[in-house]
Amino acid sequence: MKKVSQDSLYVAIDIGTTKICVLIAHNNNDFCEIIGIGKAPSHGLARGIVVDIAAAVDSIKIAVREAEFMAGYSVDSAYIGISGSHIQSINSRGMVAIKQGQVRDYDIAHVIAAAKAVTIPEGQQVLHVIPQFYIIDGNHHVQDPLGMHGIRLETQVHIITGNVSSVQNLIRCCEAAGIKVRDIILEPLASADAVIGSDEINLGVGMLDIGGGTSDFAVYHRGTIRHTKIFPIAGNLFTQDIAHCLRTTFTQAEAIKHAYGMQPLNTHIENPIEQYIEIDTLHHEHRQVVFLQDLITILAYRSQELLLLVNAEIKQYHLDVYMASGFILTGGGSLLTGLVTMAQDILACPVRIGKPKIPAAFKESLNNPMYATAYGLLVHALKKNKNKRMEQLSGPMINRVFSRMKSWVFDFF
Repeated sequence: MKKVSQDSLYVAIDIGTTKICVLIAHNNNDFCEIIGIGKAPSHGLARGIVVDIAAAVDSIKIAVREAEFMAGYSVDSAYIGISGSHIQSINSRGMVAIKQGQVRDYDIAHVIAAAKAVTIPEGQQVLHVIPQFYIIDGNHHVQDPLGMHGIRLETQVHIITGNVSSVQNLIRCCEAAGIKVRDIILEPLASADAVIGSDEINLGVGMLDIGGGTSDFAVYHRGTIRHTKIFPIAGNLFTQDIAHCLRTTFTQAEAIKHAYGMQPLNTHIENPIEQYIEIDTLHHEHRQVVFLQDLITILAYRSQELLLLVNAEIKQYHLDVYMASGFILTGGGSLLTGLVTMAQDILACPVRIGKPKIPAAFKESLNNPMYATAYGLLVHALKKNKNKRMEQLSGPMINRVFSRMKSWVFDFF
């Protein structure tokens, strides 16, 4: 297996609660050319948090080996995604005087540093500091103040933090699997890069990435993120509800969840109450008859709970003014039959399923919402490195300024 410079390869690892997905890609003129895919069932994680390091390491190794075999290259570093209920976020403002009457890179770095100078809860670590807008001398919002004249520069940033222990455990798992972590990226940011178009991000759009352990909510407007929230309701909880209520195995519960979903929300079923299926009992002693209406009711209650939480978040922070383009559902949980219709009713806006914009060669194998995060990690990493090269063109002074800033990840959209 060939060794290659890690600067010419991008490796993304989506470490989810239900699956591990590894993508290896070449940087082909600022375009991700995927050359390897690896997948493995995820063990050792619960709701996005590592609970068994040894099991998680084994799962990562399996997925990495599969991707390396397809690509024909061995890899030793990667970008990884992070999620979980420990993720928190706040908006914060900062203000500084413009040193020489014209906004320079130093002024931008200085005002962002002022905005991020807030008290972080004990045990939390800054993951991302994302500028939302700038204001010069109290006038209108601007997205890029560089070169503009004024006396006072203000900014509002979105600060995302994660639990230190949870982050360290995730890094430890990767390192034990022989993978150095090049960067940690919040999964809603990655998913957005994979499924949201530039027009939608500018006009404003909401997104819910329903994974196995958590559902990641984000709102974008005018090219940047406005709000993030992680909900502990996701695909595994749907499966668990079915298994408990119908007294069947998790494997059987997962299968009928995907096969039937909430079909009464679709008009092609004339009388769902009369329809039934046969499934295995918990101990495989015999088959039992289950009416589809019972399955539908179980899924509908949990779906409604999740969507009502999202709607409450939207109302509490008046986020609907940022969602002119509507709402996007992505992640494996978004494939639940009838969820789009329910979301449209509860959120009172257009809703669509977001699939990653995969290159043609791998479109068939990855053209599924469940791979939005993995592909988005590649796109996000490519974007970050492109911005980093542009920063380097500004000379050594600005590089020293950025290196002195102690944020975990420093992002510009």
